[in-house]
Amino acid sequence: MRIIVPMAGMGKRMHPHTLTIPKPLIPIAGKPIVHRLVEDIAKVVQQPIEEVGFVIGRSFGEEVEESLRYVAKSIGATGKIYYQDEALGTAHALYCAKELLDGNVIVAYADTLFRADFTLDAEQDGIVWVQKVANPSAFGVVQVNEENTIIDFVEKPSTFVSDLAIIGIYYFRDGTFLRNELQYLIDNNIMNSGEYQITNALENMKNKGVRFVPGQVDEWLDCGNKDATVHTNQRYLQYIQQDLNMPESVSTKESIIIPPVYLGENVKLVNSVIGPHVSIGDNTEVSNSRIQNSIVQTNTVVANANLENSMLGNFVTLKLSSSDLSIGDYNSVVENMH
Repeated sequence: MRIIVPMAGMGKRMHPHTLTIPKPLIPIAGKPIVHRLVEDIAKVVQQPIEEVGFVIGRSFGEEVEESLRYVAKSIGATGKIYYQDEALGTAHALYCAKELLDGNVIVAYADTLFRADFTLDAEQDGIVWVQKVANPSAFGVVQVNEENTIIDFVEKPSTFVSDLAIIGIYYFRDGTFLRNELQYLIDNNIMNSGEYQITNALENMKNKGVRFVPGQVDEWLDCGNKDATVHTNQRYLQYIQQDLNMPESVSTKESIIIPPVYLGENVKLVNSVIGPHVSIGDNTEVSNSRIQNSIVQTNTVVANANLENSMLGNFVTLKLSSSDLSIGDYNSVVENMH
């Protein structure tokens, strides 16, 4: 089994957090989004995962590439890096890792997470994971027949055809078949709105006899913007709260922790109330503050603050009384108290 994770997008809806790191490396409950995604896929697969291919922008840098190789290694796989130099759509991003399109393949676009309680049925021709949504016109959806076989893929339908939204995770029993269909799209310049779309390849495969079935997840968690990411962090902390352990290097002085809370290494808390639903990264110091439902990343200093529904980046200095913040890496915000 191989996994391909296209993640070359700029993540503009997550500015300022994605000015310094790609969106899939933003932490959820202490681990990058892409790490959580790959781990969750590994849990539903009953066979060894040999390779994980990450399709990234060439400008992401060696540090990011090493982080991604570590993610693959954490599930016993080899990590491989591929570059998408132009933003030419979902099918083009996948084609950049064409050498991995062989045999059993899972494709997972790295801006979504999921919770599910099932085992992947590798004998199916193809699986498209879906979730019921209230507003299907904002998504690509699938139509199914009475045999629970997908009969159509519809991109952002203007009239109701289905409420089963495609969440961006797919399984293919024959990766070579998919590779050939992607090649066909690119060779024949078959585009929608200037991009090569994976749904066109799926439609062609279906018309040639590939049977796709929907895979239903229990919960679909978006990481598209700050509020959605903070909510996803909240949900993950609830899921894993039985496994959350405070590192011995954490220092708490006259502070209260209301679980679930994730605390990284060498976190220092002084005269503060933390939680519920808070993640705090390594080497961060919090004093005289109240933080709830928020993500605070590494090497950050927070003092005299009241934070809720907030995201702070890495190497931030924040000294003020406020709430509902979104502050990127290497920023200092100091309120004049006089």
